[in-house]
Amino acid sequence: MNSIFLHLSIADWVNDVVQSFVTRYGDSFHNFSLMLLHYLLVPLEGALRAVPAWVILLAVGAVTWNATRRLAIAGFFVLLLYAIGCFGLWDKLMETLALMLVATVLSVVLGVPLGIFTSRSALLRRVLLPVLDIMQTLPSFVYLIPVLMLFGLGKVPAILATIIYALPPLIRLTDLGIRHVDADVVEAARAFGTTRWQLLVNVQLPLARPSIMAGINQTTMMALSMVVIASMIGARGLGEDVLAGIQTLDVGKGMQAGIAIVILAIVIDRISQGYGQDRRTRRLLALRRKARAASRIPYTRNAAAASADDATQDAASDAANDADQTSRSGLASRAAK
Repeated sequence: MNSIFLHLSIADWVNDVVQSFVTRYGDSFHNFSLMLLHYLLVPLEGALRAVPAWVILLAVGAVTWNATRRLAIAGFFVLLLYAIGCFGLWDKLMETLALMLVATVLSVVLGVPLGIFTSRSALLRRVLLPVLDIMQTLPSFVYLIPVLMLFGLGKVPAILATIIYALPPLIRLTDLGIRHVDADVVEAARAFGTTRWQLLVNVQLPLARPSIMAGINQTTMMALSMVVIASMIGARGLGEDVLAGIQTLDVGKGMQAGIAIVILAIVIDRISQGYGQDRRTRRLLALRRKARAASRIPYTRNAAAASADDATQDAASDAANDADQTSRSGLASRAAK
């Protein structure tokens, strides 16, 4: 039976283009791979392994408390990470953390400036958004093929594949946060005579911080989600144990490594969300939690004390509602200086 479809194939053309590109620039990409490996990834991984585990646990607890202002959550996260060490996966956790940190830092270095440029240029936005759509929807195994041809097996192609997968949310949310800064605040800052650079640094970026931090949070989570796929092209770490569990049908081994990945994701997610809030909001939330905790303690108080407590809570609520307006007016005045 004759088919109504014409024969069309781009496979040979794509293969010729990729092969020509690899032949011409393969050595340059190989040198870049060695530089990234020897000057960034290997030293970071070695430093994380050299630091005693108890120091890292205390540091995570301190950072978590500073981000959430909740001692119980900080202690719980320390216990979760301690459980990973009890699984015998501490070294693999450090390998995964180093890989994810390098990919996230490079994504931030690329994504935030691109988001800023996108927010300032409608032409760049029209060109870049379809590219970001392709990066987000293209299956990761498709772009692993040219990455492997250029860089070979190992951790560097895993980092680059992770960057391709995790970069779009940061660019989009940075662009969105800057473009959605209140027009009245921008107009007030311009009325004070601010330059474009002062407007960006002192007004737009601080007010867009929640959106940018949300983008960093999403980028970090997407980088962590590439751990298992990265293990298929030579990256070690927790994903290696998950892959080994799949290949050998060792459910327990894969489950242990999977739980460790989930724990790491939860810890990083809560810390990054906490730092996404401004300091005033975090302090007010901490005061509210203390007030609620104090209200649960049974004691006898008179009507005057009760009204004083209610007034304190109302003042905290009003301060939280007015925090954004106060910070905006302060930013506009400081931008002119």
